[in-house]
Amino acid sequence: MSDEIIFRELVPPTGRHPVPLHDVGNERRSAFADRPWVYANMITSLDGGVAIDGVSGGLGGPADQAVFASLRAVADVILVGATTAIEEDYRPASDRHRNVRAERGQRPRPVVAIMTRSLSIEPSHRVFADESARPLIITVANAPQDRRSALANVADIIDAGNDDLDLASALRQLRTLGFERALLEGGPTINGQFIAADLVDEWNLSLAPSLISGTSARAAHGPSPIEVADFDLARLWQSGAMLFGRWLRSR
Repeated sequence: MSDEIIFRELVPPTGRHPVPLHDVGNERRSAFADRPWVYANMITSLDGGVAIDGVSGGLGGPADQAVFASLRAVADVILVGATTAIEEDYRPASDRHRNVRAERGQRPRPVVAIMTRSLSIEPSHRVFADESARPLIITVANAPQDRRSALANVADIIDAGNDDLDLASALRQLRTLGFERALLEGGPTINGQFIAADLVDEWNLSLAPSLISGTSARAAHGPSPIEVADFDLARLWQSGAMLFGRWLRSR
């Protein structure tokens, strides 16, 4: 932990100084028989916005980046919508924590899985640039055939549903592929779909000390769930004026 980035644990009220890579890696995330453990990670402003000028980077800082990297370090697969992958200019996940992951029996880096019905992302996007980190694309059987053919050269394609994404089917297939922990990085539409289907087991939220107003989306939007999902606060960290919470689904 660098001198510039110091965390303090508020919940539980230990007051100790956690090290995100170590502490996040030791948190329990047990896969289900038919799907991975799904845990989301988002950052918002005090007034609920998730982006400044269309990207989330302006809200964060070194502490948020440390937590973000630590949550990614335990993921087997990263779930992201095509719009977010394009707007945030996604790249292949880093393998800088490969030694820590090897000790847990994981592959050197998580696999990025892009969720899209229309296959709108271009095969020239830099997320496809590293052949050793070939992404997945989760789409529908009736996606445009020409787009499918182009993207099949740079990614492995999974069909989940015919016209609309069947999230339960997607997760079953990911579990069959051996993925036990799926990190949901949004955007808000994808998050909303997972919430409506009650498929979020853990919600991680970084709260930035900013008021941004504007027209930014909130962390999730879309159809309302059949039943409101309740979560329990598992931990809360502070670094400077930022807060980092972890909530677990009450089941």
